[in-house]
Amino acid sequence: MALRDPNGLLAFGGDLSAERLSLAYANGIFPWFSEGEPILWWSPDPRGILELDDFICSKSLAKLARSHRYRITLNTAFEAVIHHCASVPRDINGTWITQPMVQAYIKLHQGGHAHSVEVWEEEHLVGGLYGVAIGRVFCGESMFHLQSNTSKLAFLHLVHYLQDKQFHFIDCQLQNPHLASLGVKEVSRAHFLQRLQQAVAQPPAHDCWQAQCLSKQPCP
Repeated sequence: MALRDPNGLLAFGGDLSAERLSLAYANGIFPWFSEGEPILWWSPDPRGILELDDFICSKSLAKLARSHRYRITLNTAFEAVIHHCASVPRDINGTWITQPMVQAYIKLHQGGHAHSVEVWEEEHLVGGLYGVAIGRVFCGESMFHLQSNTSKLAFLHLVHYLQDKQFHFIDCQLQNPHLASLGVKEVSRAHFLQRLQQAVAQPPAHDCWQAQCLSKQPCP
């Protein structure tokens, strides 16, 4: 059912099929709901985005990246990343990444549309993030860390990777103080949708999202 909500709630109901999710992201819409609620579809105004050249890398994060303490990979453990993200409590009601959401995004990943960045300490997954790529925009969904700054380290490597692949920006959906500290800014929904349309019309190279190592340390 369609709605008109000033906070960006557009509709509720439907399903989380890969086809519906892909169409939603291509139009700047994403699902966000808690356990026991119907599927809620959002397109907030204003929208939080990260211009890739505006990423703020703190001195401590830059030092951590130079240390090569961790190995960073792309698309090698998507299911593990999303399960870790789902286990992180987001508010007093628990996580918003419900089991149906987990299964839906795993199917999106299997279809080549959802992707993850992983941070490893030896063979242990200690941080990461996942999101959806539509054309040359990456729509960030969630991140987690088990060691200090490992989610930020994943974000840093994602930014560098997307810059190299000539992506337009990262859609961070909603602004918050943590994201603002990384350089995320707010833009109007109209401006966001205009930028999104341009990015969606420019698909990246066919091998853009193949599993690979993003750090200088060799992958096993």
